[in-house]
This record gives sequence, structure tokens and C-alpha cells, in this order.
Amino acid sequence: MLEVRQKTLSGVKLVVVKIGSAVLTESGQLNHPFFSRFAAEITALRDQGYSFVVVTSGAVAAGFEALGFSAPPLTIPEKQACAAVGQLRLMRQYETEFARHGVAVAQVLLTADDIRNRRRYLNARNTLQVLLGNEILPLVNENDTVVVREIKFGDNDNLAALLTSLAEVDLLLLLTDLDGVYDCDPKASGAASLVPLIDEVDDEITAFACVGKSVTGTGGMLSKLEAARKAAAYGIPTVIANGRRSGVMARVLAAENEGTIFLPRTNRLSCRQHWLAFAVEPKGSLHLDQGAVKALLERGTSLLPKGVIRVEGDFGVGDPVSCFDPAGLEIARGLVAYNASDINKIAGLHSREIAALLGYDAGADVIHRDNLARL
Repeated sequence: MLEVRQKTLSGVKLVVVKIGSAVLTESGQLNHPFFSRFAAEITALRDQGYSFVVVTSGAVAAGFEALGFSAPPLTIPEKQACAAVGQLRLMRQYETEFARHGVAVAQVLLTADDIRNRRRYLNARNTLQVLLGNEILPLVNENDTVVVREIKFGDNDNLAALLTSLAEVDLLLLLTDLDGVYDCDPKASGAASLVPLIDEVDDEITAFACVGKSVTGTGGMLSKLEAARKAAAYGIPTVIANGRRSGVMARVLAAENEGTIFLPRTNRLSCRQHWLAFAVEPKGSLHLDQGAVKALLERGTSLLPKGVIRVEGDFGVGDPVSCFDPAGLEIARGLVAYNASDINKIAGLHSREIAALLGYDAGADVIHRDNLARL
């Protein structure tokens, strides 16, 4: 098992490190000793040739006490107000600690809309590349001050997973207050055993995962498993480890038996396909026959109109849609070459009939394979 870990982590240079609120805070306040230790450890690893993108929680937790809340806020306006206060405190803490080591930091605030919109996605990607190229440490967080439910990532685990392709990293490291994934809740059972290696996030893994949340956090182990699954789809390994333990990042990168490692998929999605699969919001759906499903999944073909059984939703040319098999399982997402009305008209027909029926021809494919991500 150690050999598998060493092989998987060999060649890692650029790492997305996500730090949860349970690690960053203590009794509802920022855990100042953690920031000092984290800055020292990151600096030492940078001196060894590693680079990092840090996804940091903690803005809401840092702000709620300053506003007089006796418990973490529940409504979005309350969280936005807390984030507005807490984000300043959070960034000031990072800047102060990293300045002691001569490391410059940059704040990058994102919403899900920034990732869904292809142009803004590429803008964010270019920004991160310039920051990393100038040896500036990016500190990424969801823009909680302006975010609303419709444009939320859900949690920073999901944001970190999407950054694996956006920043083209080599490893996703999720730091939490647990040593890794257990076969049952270790906070409830003394018999819980750590799972050191997970080949695939399947139903069995998610069934015994601890799904509880910390007082200040928004995720939980289930969201971390989902993040690992998304990273694996891009061919990136994930490690979940205890961020409260000194030297944990160095031990992970040295391929020691630290935390739980998730192996990457060998048939990885491209960067564009990863964006299609996990970042965009489908505007509608196409239901396919079994022949089309087999062609898409086994031969990697484009989706032709003949394989479409039913169309749902009102979407336009270039919009993202979900593709479902006859059993109702989502098997792919892609960008359509025709709008919903026209796909309804050509569904089940041969591509050669498109021009005669619609009066124009935008190509033989409803979704070209270059615009298709197979799930």
C-alpha cells in the first residue's frame, strides 16, 4: 500500500490545499497558533520546490462573534454580513503570518457563476497562473459577502475540487479535524478504523462515511468524498488528513502513511470536459436510447439526433444539458448545437434529414464529442 501511495504522489509539485473552519477556528474564534504553524510549513515546502493554491474557509466564523451572534448564523444575509467582517480579519491573519517568512499572498474571491461562465473561468485561470508565476500565494475563498443560494458552490470542498482543473494542479489536499476517512463515525464509536486508501468513491464508501458537520463548517465528510470523486475524474489524487497535526502536509507529500488517499482515474477527463461535467449548470436534458448510450460511453462518439428519445427544458444553442440513459441515470453532459425546439423536431431522425426538416444544418451532431463530458 505504501508503494501505491509513493507512486501516486511522485511528481507532485502544485497542490490545492483546502482548510476547513474546524481547523482554522477554536471556540468560534480564529485559531492564531494554527496560522503561524501553517505559514511556516507552507514556506518550508515552497523552499523544497512545491507550489500551493490555498482554499480557505473561516470568513463567516471569524465574523459572527464580532457582530454579536451567540451562535453561527443561519440565514444568507447574516452569513454575508459576518463574511464582510470576517474576510478582513482572515486575510489580515494570513498576510501577517506569511510576511514573517517573506511570502506575499493574494486574495481571490469566487462565486459559482465565475466558474460556470467560460470566459470568467478562463480569466480566473489566467489570474492564478500569473500569481503562481510570480511566486505569490493565492488564498481562494467563496465570495460569501455577495453570494446567494443560486450561485453558491455549496462548500469549499467543491470549490477546491473545481480548482484542480482550473489551476491544473497535481494533488488535492483536504485538511480537516479528522485523521482521514473512517469506516464509521470516530466521534461516536471507539471501534472506528481509518481507511488508508480508497480506489473509487462508490456507494459502499459513501455509506459508511461520517456525514456530520462541524459547528462552524458547511461541509462534512460526504462533501469531501464528492470532492475527491471530482478530482479523480480529472486524474488527480486526493488526500484527506488532519490539519491540526503539526507537519501533516510534509508527511503527505513525502508519501508517508498519513490520512486517506484517493486514487485518480486513469481515463481522465480533459480540462474542458471536467468543467463541463462539474462546473456548468444544465439548462435542460436529453433522454437517449440504449444504442446512443453505448456509443457515447464505449466508443466515445458524438451524440446524433437518432439517439434522442425525449427533450426536456427550454435551452438555446451552446447551452449545457444533461444526458440520461433509459433508466434515468445521468451519463453525460454537453453543449448542444441546436436549441430545444429544433432537437425536438429532429429527435430520432438521421442526421441527413436535418436540413430538409429545419431549413438549415448546423452539423450532424446534437452534441459534438469535443463538447461532451462522459460521467
